[in-house]
Amino acid sequence: MPQDLVRALSDAAAPQNQSLVFVYGTLRRGGSNDIAQLGQLAQWLGRGRVRGQLFDLGAYPGLVLGGPDWVVGELYGVDSSAQAWLDELEEVWPQRSGEYRRVQALVSREGQSCRALVYEMDRSIARRRPLIPGGDWIEHLASRIV
Repeated sequence: MPQDLVRALSDAAAPQNQSLVFVYGTLRRGGSNDIAQLGQLAQWLGRGRVRGQLFDLGAYPGLVLGGPDWVVGELYGVDSSAQAWLDELEEVWPQRSGEYRRVQALVSREGQSCRALVYEMDRSIARRRPLIPGGDWIEHLASRIV
């Protein structure tokens, strides 16, 4: 997809003064760290998906970007204070743990694509853990309970 079109879609999707963020694990609706707890600081924009693989780390998943598979998640518009909260939760700020890094990824949403921030797991950590078939953390949790 041409970069100008990706930029235009990203600008149109994110409310003013907000960044787009893609969440795929405990930050999703109903998750243990549901981003909705931030109220108006995190505006739900819909479901989306990214190319990658999802790994089960026990209490939370880890995403590794790339490849032919899809990971299911949600797209939000967040302001700078919500972004700071997310960075701290994922331990990329103030003290970077090395487990996650914040990167830009191409998110597919309703037949269109946009760029959003995503927290990608260190590949060496994630690949030692079980792969989550289907790339959906919430669905995976439900299957573990049954």
